[in-house]
Amino acid sequence: MASYIPVPRDLTKVKSKVAFNLTKRQLICFVIAAAIGVPTFFLLKKIGNSTFAAMGMMIVMMPLFFFAMYEKNGQPLEVFLHHFIQATFIRPKVRPYQTDNYYAALMRQEKAVKEVEKIVSESEKKRHRNAPGLVEGRPEKSTSNHQRRSEK
Repeated sequence: MASYIPVPRDLTKVKSKVAFNLTKRQLICFVIAAAIGVPTFFLLKKIGNSTFAAMGMMIVMMPLFFFAMYEKNGQPLEVFLHHFIQATFIRPKVRPYQTDNYYAALMRQEKAVKEVEKIVSESEKKRHRNAPGLVEGRPEKSTSNHQRRSEK
């Protein structure tokens, strides 16, 4: 009989294995867990018996195993925990649904444009009133030196 090897259709879910059929992430987490767990075992063995030391070592190493192996919906544990903490503790519990009505946005924009036009027109009126050499909002006719010479 022929044996079949399943080939995944979605190649984005395939993870490359580095050593011992573990991914790089898993290998790093297991090495860190071993670096923390083995000294913990020997320290706890001095205090109590080997069963107590083995349980303490497992308790210390278990979070790193979870970080290495746990994945939900393609997200590793730290991303899942980040989203959980954001939703549970940081963001508000009640988030009312709010929309920005397009018609209301156009009305606000039109109101802002009218307000700006009003401010500009008032500043132009003040400038014309306070400017020297203006007669009723129009500049006075100035005579140049050339015109004065021709009049003489």
